[in-house]
Amino acid sequence: MVPRADATATGESGTVSAVLMQGNEAVARGAIDAGLGFYAGYPITPANEIATVLSAELPRLGRVFIQMEDEIASLAACIGASVGGMKAATATSGPGFSLMQEGIGYAAAAEIPCVVIDVQRAGPSTGRPTAPAQGDVMQSRWGSHGDRPAICLCPSSVLEAYQLTVRAFSLAERYRTPVVLLMDEVVAHMRERVDLPLPQVEVVARTQTSLPPKEYVPYQTEGGDVPQLPPFGEGYRYHITGLFHDRWGFPTRQLDEIGPWLERLFTKVEDHLDDIVQCREESMADADIALVAYGATARSARHALKTAREQGRAVGMIRPLTIWPFPEAEMARLTAGVERVIVCEMNRGQVLREVQRVLCGRVEVVGVNRRDGEMVTPAQIMRAVEA
Repeated sequence: MVPRADATATGESGTVSAVLMQGNEAVARGAIDAGLGFYAGYPITPANEIATVLSAELPRLGRVFIQMEDEIASLAACIGASVGGMKAATATSGPGFSLMQEGIGYAAAAEIPCVVIDVQRAGPSTGRPTAPAQGDVMQSRWGSHGDRPAICLCPSSVLEAYQLTVRAFSLAERYRTPVVLLMDEVVAHMRERVDLPLPQVEVVARTQTSLPPKEYVPYQTEGGDVPQLPPFGEGYRYHITGLFHDRWGFPTRQLDEIGPWLERLFTKVEDHLDDIVQCREESMADADIALVAYGATARSARHALKTAREQGRAVGMIRPLTIWPFPEAEMARLTAGVERVIVCEMNRGQVLREVQRVLCGRVEVVGVNRRDGEMVTPAQIMRAVEA
């Protein structure tokens, strides 16, 4: 499925084609450009267009697409493909994302890179399958049992859907961990003009060990904090388990092996926040009110910001592209001079509570929330600004 060209303009770098692209199509294109070699999924609204595009494009490119019997099997297949050396991904929505949580925890513990795309819809349960929501924020961090690190990215536009998809694969490979792309129905289904060729985004290939098989120890990091696991079938032997394991990958109950391994799972993410965390700000230099918004809600917040500025109000906006790890340092720095923070989201206040935690009562933090399957409107945000 190729987006149609709307117009063509010629610039200094050559011909630029303007196309009308859907958010889910941008995700599929980003996955292909990132080197996706294996996709396994199960149909679910509002993520279906991702699978529809990939089902046509991956076989044409000599890569693998497979429809599995359910979401649990989909992620399990992705983990297996990743162990085999392929970049792997699946896409789903809230109910399927819930089913994948055990697999996400397994991938985190075994340090198997993969990308899970969650196009959020209204819930709980079946909810409103075609209606937008942002109710999976906490599930993307805490859905899997036990302590584990989490990386979760959230686009607000079609172009960002492409860019952050590529980035999700790069982060998964660089830190050998599952990465969640947290979309919502509005960003997934809206169409926007984007210019082709799309802006280049760094693509990270999987690192390989330089050691020969006889010297190789699978969960020994060779001086870094991320292990290098060669694909099965290339002469390297190792064991993979979701149990606490030693540096060979075999189950262990030795505390002097378990402790350092658990700590490294977190430090390999927490020690690289400068590389992982991205946060955008608009008009914050003189702001005394800060809007915090992400995903589709950031679009309503930007409209409210423009309206407020036209009225002479000193309003700015903070937009986290990385939801997890939460941009704590950026949030504290950008709100240092404001009097009030308004967190706008399509849930009962999942990011609101994170902002309140980070700011520790230093500034008033209020929420503008909606959870009925409709978007937060600019008018709702303006009423909070004017309160």
